[in-house]
Amino acid sequence: MTAAVTADATEDGPGERRHRHLPPWVLGLIGLAGLMAVVELLPRTGLAEKRFLPPFSSMVSALSDEVRTEAFWRALLETLRGWAIGLAIATVAGMVLGIVIGGLPVVRAAMTSTIEFLRPIPSVALIPLAVLLYGTGMRSTLLLVVYASFWQVMVQVLYGVRDVDPVARETARSYRFRPLSLVSTVIWPTALPYVMTGFRLGAAVALILEITGELVIGSPGLGKQIAVAQTSGAVPAMYALVIVVGLIGVIVNVIVRFVERRVLRWHPSVRREVLS
Repeated sequence: MTAAVTADATEDGPGERRHRHLPPWVLGLIGLAGLMAVVELLPRTGLAEKRFLPPFSSMVSALSDEVRTEAFWRALLETLRGWAIGLAIATVAGMVLGIVIGGLPVVRAAMTSTIEFLRPIPSVALIPLAVLLYGTGMRSTLLLVVYASFWQVMVQVLYGVRDVDPVARETARSYRFRPLSLVSTVIWPTALPYVMTGFRLGAAVALILEITGELVIGSPGLGKQIAVAQTSGAVPAMYALVIVVGLIGVIVNVIVRFVERRVLRWHPSVRREVLS
């Protein structure tokens, strides 16, 4: 008995007990501060060339200059607009087609091979097609965003529809539920957690493809501003814009997680997360 208590005390030392009292966001800030310190010190100690990796303070100074310009805010709005429109289209299309394909066994069997063929195609492989169809405008990047995000949502919805209790489905059919009633009362409650997972994954993928499209195609947005800064030799400004993109990704993830918790507050997994 004494040996077991001693072993437990050894495994759960004072340092580990202190870490348990620190909220996750505090630990995240500590890690971020460490990263900033490393980026600041690497070029100043000569371990990295300043022309390729300027100190973090130079990036912050360049970011301060960028946010004072109208071009920065215009590019930011273009990026957010393309991301939001693409994600909305992909989410709606993914939910509708996922429920239709997943709810009809014949359609699911007929579409399985097509889905497995199209889904692995990288979105960047569609860049030549997008440029041929829409040039270098926003619609070219929008095509990439919708294509990449759509699969994230639809595949999750298919899993959700497949997870519906067969007994509940057959009971609803025996009571002659109409298709919309079947979806709203039987399929939707089971599929909703999967829908939110697909939405969360799609939001991240949409942002990645939005920036990628702007970088490669040259459509308006922060990605194009990064490419312009890189080609003109404004390295601190380039890193400053990359930092902005990273911050957008963090904010998007926080917002989506908040929405997910609010929508699924009744779900056992969310309740366990809140209680823990």
